[in-house]
Amino acid sequence: MTATYVVSDVHGYPDKFAASLHEADLTDADGNWSGQDARLWLLGDLFDRGPDGIGALRLVRRLTDQAAASSGEVRLLLGNHEILALGMRKFGDTFVPHEGITSRSFERSWALNGGQDRDQELLTDDDVAWLIDQPMLGLDAGHLLMHSDTIEYVEWGSTIDEINAAARAELHSDDITVWWEIWRRMTSRYAFRGPDGPELARTLLHHLGGERIVHGHSIVADQLGIDPAWVKEPLLYCDGLVLGIDAGTFDGGPSLLVPLTPL
Repeated sequence: MTATYVVSDVHGYPDKFAASLHEADLTDADGNWSGQDARLWLLGDLFDRGPDGIGALRLVRRLTDQAAASSGEVRLLLGNHEILALGMRKFGDTFVPHEGITSRSFERSWALNGGQDRDQELLTDDDVAWLIDQPMLGLDAGHLLMHSDTIEYVEWGSTIDEINAAARAELHSDDITVWWEIWRRMTSRYAFRGPDGPELARTLLHHLGGERIVHGHSIVADQLGIDPAWVKEPLLYCDGLVLGIDAGTFDGGPSLLVPLTPL
């Protein structure tokens, strides 16, 4: 049976991520893919906050090629910080039109959310072309995979394929308001907390497939009220319907590599 793993929110710490991969025997001592036919999903946010987002991207792209050459698979889902980094590169300090607000720009949001000059300087046109074609959602081993713990994804469509296709089309747009709406949707969070969480999760799973939602974006330690350094495992919550895997790598937490058991 193919082994399946998920990780999220590397946030510019490729060394932590690489150490987790090696510990799980997905890479060898030289950092090359050794996971054979294993499948690895990254649930977004390679960039920002940490010092080397571009290093994280380079590692993911290299492992993507190596895994494919050896019957394995590495897949990236887009997170809000991919949208932010790409929006910064594309639009910079251009104001986003909005009634009554004149100060919104990707540059301002990028700076406020840990954007790193080095990532922008080293991001290539080829990187951009590769990134904007990556999906928003995935389904594997009975798990619905996404970056953000939000139901905003359904604004793009009613199936995973529709959502991924619609979002990809919008990322090929040159309209700053379209891009800003993608950024807004992807920053939404906490949909599955509280008394309405289970109903929302069940409805989403019913429409998109899977038995459990797996997400990054919202840090496990914040929900538990502990320091990220104490996080050792993902958080299963919402009546067992949702698994949060963002361990707060940029804030002292680990790069949590989580095996998915088929449901």
